[in-house]
Amino acid sequence: MKYLDEFSDPHLAERLLGQIHAATTRPMAMMEVCGGQTHSIIRHGIDQLLPDQIELIHGPGCPVCVTPLEIIDRALAIAARPDVLFCSFGDMLRVPGSGRDLFSVKSAGGDVRVVYSPLDALRIARENPDKEVVFFGIGFETTAPANAMTVHQARRLGVRNFSLLVSHVLVPPAIAAIMESPTCRVQAFLAAGHVCSVMGTSAYPPLAEKYRVPIVVTGFEPLDILEGVRRTVLQLEEGRHEVENAYPRAVRDEGNLPAMEMLRDVFEVTDRTWRGIGTIPRSGWRLAPAYAEFDAENRFDVGAIRTAESSLCRSGEVLQGLIKPHECAAFGTRCTPRTPLGATMVSSEGACAAYHAYRRLDLVEAK
Repeated sequence: MKYLDEFSDPHLAERLLGQIHAATTRPMAMMEVCGGQTHSIIRHGIDQLLPDQIELIHGPGCPVCVTPLEIIDRALAIAARPDVLFCSFGDMLRVPGSGRDLFSVKSAGGDVRVVYSPLDALRIARENPDKEVVFFGIGFETTAPANAMTVHQARRLGVRNFSLLVSHVLVPPAIAAIMESPTCRVQAFLAAGHVCSVMGTSAYPPLAEKYRVPIVVTGFEPLDILEGVRRTVLQLEEGRHEVENAYPRAVRDEGNLPAMEMLRDVFEVTDRTWRGIGTIPRSGWRLAPAYAEFDAENRFDVGAIRTAESSLCRSGEVLQGLIKPHECAAFGTRCTPRTPLGATMVSSEGACAAYHAYRRLDLVEAK
């Protein structure tokens, strides 16, 4: 297939669905670990087309959603400073902290700007030498290489008024944490294709073997997801637990070697807190000692900020796959895209946002 439209071909989708229905003989629960996949599943109604025995569990695959509340509050504290020009991708501006969001800081006079690349923030720093320019670096392995390259460039060019507020998290440790939870129901994983396009697949065979779960690397279009589900069903029916690459047009087993080399140079692995989940050991990155001067958290001394999660928001349970968004009492009532209680309702990859946008409010009315 050469063109993206072909991956939405209804005739091919019908054929794959027929194969899935024919192969499924028992209940099975599989988790997609990507917010983009979640939105595609809900948008196209894929979960409703699958056999009743198959449950798709929405995992912690939204980078905005898993950014902990304390990091948001640290960003807010930095952005409110008069000497700071704070840069971020647009999807972070409406994510609520404990009391406000970045839009509120901007409306109160803070210099908060939306950029489309961390390199834009570096350019702004060079154009504004009298300002401290901070870029909010969040996300999984997908966005980390660009942020690493930007810090590398800042050091090479001697741009000392640039820094990075880091909140990068890693997928494989999250899979391990999910499998080790006493409430885990997951029997297989649809792995995020864009993460594997950077990091390859080498981290997944040990997980598949240890927890005896199939892991199928999957893309984002309807046919990608259906093919991932089909392969997963076959493995579960045959009692296999292997890593398969169902997204070969974008993913190579060895990954993107130059990107991985840049990541090893700029970052080092550390424990990370995940919003609504807690601390997962060695599940994220921080700047390596050679780049410590570009760490905004240390530069602005905000590392001591700690924030308790809202008792009204059940996004942590959504992120762990313990509940569906509509099973939260606040969904669609006290929590909407205009009045969000948590990031899962405002992020473009959040499960709650997907359920709200794609006709799942009827589930609330039916309760």
